[in-house]
Parts: sequence; C-alpha cells; structure tokens
Amino acid sequence: MINRDLIRIKIVQLLYAGQINPDENYLKLSRKDSKEKSLVGQSLMAAYELYFWLLQLVSEIHDYAEKRIELGMNRRMATEEDQNPNRRFINNKLALQLKSNKQLLYYVKKFRISWKEDMAVIKSLYTQICKSEEYSEYMKSTAENDYESDKILWRQIFKRIISTSEEVGDCLEELNLFWNDDAEIVLSFVDKTFKRFKEENGAEQALQPMYNNDDDEDFAYDLYTYALQGRDEYMKMIEETAKNWKIERMTYMDLSIMQAAIAELTHFPTIPVPVTLNEYIEISKYYSTDKSYEIVNGVLDTIVKKLSSAGKLSKMPLNA
Repeated sequence: MINRDLIRIKIVQLLYAGQINPDENYLKLSRKDSKEKSLVGQSLMAAYELYFWLLQLVSEIHDYAEKRIELGMNRRMATEEDQNPNRRFINNKLALQLKSNKQLLYYVKKFRISWKEDMAVIKSLYTQICKSEEYSEYMKSTAENDYESDKILWRQIFKRIISTSEEVGDCLEELNLFWNDDAEIVLSFVDKTFKRFKEENGAEQALQPMYNNDDDEDFAYDLYTYALQGRDEYMKMIEETAKNWKIERMTYMDLSIMQAAIAELTHFPTIPVPVTLNEYIEISKYYSTDKSYEIVNGVLDTIVKKLSSAGKLSKMPLNA
C-alpha cells in the first residue's frame, strides 16, 4: 500500500522535524531493534493505520443503520414502514463481508480502532448517505442484493461523502497530524481494496499489504539513513550551489527536500535522475512557497550537473 511517493514525503517530514528540533533524537534509526519501532517505521505504520480506520467506518455505519431499523421496529407507535423496513443497505454484501474480514479484525484489535467516541460523526455520515442520490437509487431496487452493485455503492460513498467529510478529517488528524498529507493516497487504496474484493473469498479476502514488496521497505530505511549520514556534505553542496540565495534564508522544508533528493540521487542508481527530480520538485510545490519551489528546482538542477561532471551519478537511463 505504501508506495514510494508516500515514502519520500514521510522521509522529508522526518528530516524537517530533525531540522526544527535538532536536540531531539531524530538521528536514532533504531533499525537494529524493531523496524516498526524506528522513526521511519513509526511514521509509515501511522499512515498504514489510517487505512484501517477508514475501512472500519463501513462496519460502524452498517451497525448504526441496523440499530436504526431495530429502534423503528420497537417503537410503540411504529409505522408500516418501521415494521417493514427496506433492508437493502444492511444486507449490502460488501459491508457484511468486510465486517467479517479476518485481516481487518486483526488490525482493528492491534490498533485499538473504534469510532464509538465519535458516534456523532457516524450519525452525520449516515444522514448524508441517506440523502445522497446514489443511496436513493440503490434503495429503489426491488431485486436481491447484487455483489457488484453493493461494491459500487460503497465506492461512491467514500468518493462523494467520506473523502470530503471535514468531520472525518478532524478525527483522523487527531490520530495523525499528517492526515491531510496522506489522505489522497490512503483513500485511493481503500478504493482499490473495494475494487479487488471478490464474493467467493469471504472473510479470507486479502487487504492491502503495508508494502508492495521488500524493495520499497528497504528504500524507506535506506533513504533516511543516507540522508542523515550525508547531511553535512549535502548542506555544503547546497550552500556552494545556491549563489543567489543564502542558505540561512532557505526554509527548513527547502533544506529537508534537497537533503532527501541528493541522498536519492547519489545512492540509488536504478532510479533515473528525472524521476528523482520530478518527485522532489512536486513535493516542494505542495509543501513550500512559489519562491521556495524555484530555489529547490534551481539548486537541484545545478547539483545534478555537478555530480554528473564529477562522475558521481551512475544512473540508469529513464527508459531502462
């Protein structure tokens, strides 16, 4: 699930934190201990945890919908609609399958995931769902629940309602300050999860792994290690290159982005130079000001030329 785009952002965030709080123990890698307990591991695990908080919303909303029906049926002055409720939403096959998913149940327990303290959010989401056109069309069908239609409904709910909910965002930001940075990627993997669900897999349906492969996991730890170990050298390179900008006037974020970029340029020969430059320039566009973006772009471009002339860029071609 965690791809290299997110890894780069997390490494830059850690380097930035080290710039802001140099007395803190940000230089400790803890790789000799548990990867999960290291700074890199904790940061990436926090992003992975958000994925399960979002998936658990399906179960919470489904439970709330069930209770609403039960309350209606038990009313003293129950209407005919209360006595004969439309059960299409609570019979949604994707929701029922996800509620029994073994992996989700494991991670819900591991991360102690619960929305019980935020039932107002669940109620609000359910209300918005019931008012949506997608829900209205879905509930009009008189046919038995169709698995593909059930999947489509939840994909629409996440795309149109949950992904844009400020209430959900506020709750998840309390768990992880970087929710706004991670949201787009994490939500995209929730959608991919639903697309890959198959009815015949039942509770054994596989969810997204934390990493697609071991190479991505190693990339995260190695990039952070190289960026820290070469910090002084990289800062000297930046200072010597930035003739028009004094290094003291650059933001900590600018320096952190360039620190990570130079580490990647000099230690990962299979990643083409244009890929590395484009990735970090995009990060600078998002995290820095327009002026900062120009600085990062100009400095990195010049550093690449210097490294190339010095024979320090043993890179694969872009189409390799």
